[in-house]
Amino acid sequence: MHRWATDLFPICRSLTGSGVRETLHYLKSLVPALSIHEVPSGTQAFDWTVPDEWNIRAAWIEGPDGQRVVDFANNNLHVVGYSTPVNAEMSLAELQPYLHSIPEQPDAIPYVTSYYARRWGFCIAQGKREELRDGRYRVMIDSTLEPGSLTYGELLLPGAEQREILLSTYICHPSLANNELSGPVVTAALGRWLSGRDRRFTYRILFVPETIGSIVYLSRHLDEMKRNTIAGFVVTRVGDDRAYSFLRSRNGDTLADRAAKLVMRHHAPDHLEYSYLDRGSDERQYCSPGVDLPVVSIMRTRYNSYPEYHTSLDDLALVTPSGLEGGYAAIRRCIELLESNATYRITTPCEPQLGKRGLYPTLSTRGAGYAVRSMTNVLAYSDGSRDLVDLAELTGISPEEVVEIAGRLADAGLLERVDA
Repeated sequence: MHRWATDLFPICRSLTGSGVRETLHYLKSLVPALSIHEVPSGTQAFDWTVPDEWNIRAAWIEGPDGQRVVDFANNNLHVVGYSTPVNAEMSLAELQPYLHSIPEQPDAIPYVTSYYARRWGFCIAQGKREELRDGRYRVMIDSTLEPGSLTYGELLLPGAEQREILLSTYICHPSLANNELSGPVVTAALGRWLSGRDRRFTYRILFVPETIGSIVYLSRHLDEMKRNTIAGFVVTRVGDDRAYSFLRSRNGDTLADRAAKLVMRHHAPDHLEYSYLDRGSDERQYCSPGVDLPVVSIMRTRYNSYPEYHTSLDDLALVTPSGLEGGYAAIRRCIELLESNATYRITTPCEPQLGKRGLYPTLSTRGAGYAVRSMTNVLAYSDGSRDLVDLAELTGISPEEVVEIAGRLADAGLLERVDA
């Protein structure tokens, strides 16, 4: 995954344009079943309209001595996203309103966009900005902003059931590693894993521009998604080593919430939990009133919670192989739990005899009963009203353990599924 991120890092992505297409074609080489779709500019999607397409070829600022003090070729964050073309000469005082920097981070180039208002601008590290001297500056942005299309990727993996699990990530950020190359590469890895296994549920895996992409997609697929989606995950900021985070859905008590809370309790006991009031990504669209999908976010360090966020410091050193592996594993454990989740009912009144089925020690010694305490606890609460997520929560055992115990008890004829 880190190698994929390294390959994708230099590409200039935005809401639309050739960088998005290049990224999607790379991802398609990893997951060949990925389909790529174009939505024309001007298309209405609920309260939004697909914007014009933006592409950029070059941009720079030349100082009074003719040397380039800012060059898009060196870092694609140097240009405000969706900047209109410009070719002009001006004084430093005239240029200053078009420059963006972060005073408290002198070495960081900020990430700035202007998607829905036409303007141009450059981003520069505060330290470099303070070195600029009076004189005439030449500014040039070679870009186009004209009718085109919005591009997104969709991977549909049919399962034994029509019920669906949604995975959604976004592909609209330029050279930012944790936000947001970690999401696409982890989602691609999950797509490869799911493609190669038997699936109980159908999987809808999306690579979309943030906000407008999910809105456009929902405008085309809302009815079927509301009918079929049982759980969903926005995959974002899953590449650093600093923390784990869980952000609840708007309702906070969906199957996705319950499964994610259980997994995170065992996968990362010291994780940080956030409410929907702390939302900041496409869970805003999937959980919004009128859509109401059961979608949560499992992250490493949450957006806007690390100093490198939305700056050039969010690079490939911040995202690590182990960080990506941890983010991938957390979401995969949730999927594995959901795939195995079921509601069971005990088949015999009173406590069953486990010993004759080889499930309990036949020699009663001090402490022998504790060896199968988790098993007897699962039996005690298997009354047909609780699924495995509930049982693991009640008994304090891990997702993998509750699945294994339920399987053994069902094989022994002591549990029967009541949700088939």
